[in-house]
Amino acid sequence: MSPGEDDVEASNSGASAIRRCAACKFLRRRCSRDCVLAPHFPASDPHRYACVQRVFGAGNTARMLQQLPVHERGRAADSMAAEAYRRVQDPVYGCAGVINRLQDQIRAAQCELAWTHAQIAMHSAAAAHARTMTPPRTTHPPGQRDGGGVAGAPSTQQGTTSAAWQLEDFASEFSFP
Repeated sequence: MSPGEDDVEASNSGASAIRRCAACKFLRRRCSRDCVLAPHFPASDPHRYACVQRVFGAGNTARMLQQLPVHERGRAADSMAAEAYRRVQDPVYGCAGVINRLQDQIRAAQCELAWTHAQIAMHSAAAAHARTMTPPRTTHPPGQRDGGGVAGAPSTQQGTTSAAWQLEDFASEFSFP
């Protein structure tokens, strides 16, 4: 066989041609009409079969596909190819490593979302509390002071201002770590 005719082999009659699959091409053998690997590992994607062969082996791959019903072989070949590709990239963890990293990202996003919801709840509660705790406006006749001190200055009761009292009251409603 000449190098240019590597992909196509002429049959005995010479009228029809059979294209070798990536598996048969990789293994340097003739591809029969009933090759179980041909539908799932086309010659146009040799890297796909190379990864599967490296991880699972040629015999095991063919044996696994032969044991399955015909309608399930495509999904099985896709699964083997995905696992083999990840196993070549990460020999220790393979697909499990990718799944673990994605689960960690999901947990981190869920924690950030819970924290954001807590912040929103705190700000909403503070705004609601501020609306309900607004001191009533008192009007004093002109020239009369409200218990001493300078007119317009905040009044103090027992050493704390009303704003500080409201902040302490608000903080006592929530438990902070």
